[in-house]
Amino acid sequence: MTKPARNKIKIRKIDNLPARQVTFSKRRRGLLKKAGELSVLCDCEYAVIIFSATGKLFESSSSSTKDVIARYKAHIENVEKLEQPSIELQPDRIKLSKDLAEKSRVLRQMNGEDLEGLNIDELQKLEKQIEGGLSRVLQTKEEKIMSEILALEAKGAQLLQANNQLRQRIGMLSVANGKNAGVIALESDNSTAEEGLSSESGTSGSSCCANGSSPDDDSADDTLSLKLGLIPYRG
Repeated sequence: MTKPARNKIKIRKIDNLPARQVTFSKRRRGLLKKAGELSVLCDCEYAVIIFSATGKLFESSSSSTKDVIARYKAHIENVEKLEQPSIELQPDRIKLSKDLAEKSRVLRQMNGEDLEGLNIDELQKLEKQIEGGLSRVLQTKEEKIMSEILALEAKGAQLLQANNQLRQRIGMLSVANGKNAGVIALESDNSTAEEGLSSESGTSGSSCCANGSSPDDDSADDTLSLKLGLIPYRG
């Protein structure tokens, strides 16, 4: 069975004095308890100082209330020193501010702004400065372009050389593959001829033996010479 939801108490001053004192006592103990738990859980220092409506003091701290207050004061003083620049640095700060404002004004004038307060001499001086800066910019730009063009040409030459080397290697591989194919075909032809020769020799020998004649006879030599396509030689 679910518990009924508690109504939230509206935060405002309690008019009933006894109820206000009871609430103060309960809430004060709960606040100090939570502060102590926070110090233990998170390893932090705390100090709580409470004055009641009657002027009674209630305090609690992790170590010593005076030490925590002294640390708080030192921290506040250091923060104030960091936020406020020292008197010795004031002249330098003013000078830097003036220099920054002057540089900003010159930059705006170089961009064609805030020219109303300049006389003819100042405008001519500004024009020369802009022309000098423009010529230096154009010169630097041309140097950069030429450097990039030279780099691209060098890279193109390297790629062309690598391409030629690859073509030479492909040609050499093609020639080598052709030679290997010729050798293989020649070996195949030789093996075929040898097989035919051996088979024909066996057939002739067997027929000669069957007829009762010797393999060294002239007819056998003539037959073998005609099949090999050779002119018989008789010494």
